[in-house]
Amino acid sequence: MLHKGKNKIMVGDLVITNNNRQGAVVRLGRDDFGDYIIVKLDLLKWEFAYDPWDLEKVRMCK
Repeated sequence: MLHKGKNKIMVGDLVITNNNRQGAVVRLGRDDFGDYIIVKLDLLKWEFAYDPWDLEKVRMCK
């Protein structure tokens, strides 16, 4: 499932949050307020919801 946010985030992508935490996208959703992305952070056991604009994809080095 492709997310229509600014940086085309998909489930499984590695991301960095607006407060510099790394994690992986586990779900994409939409509610009455708009789109959101559920991220499981590397350092915590919980999942958090983020606005698509608060995330940046991690670019892999080749």
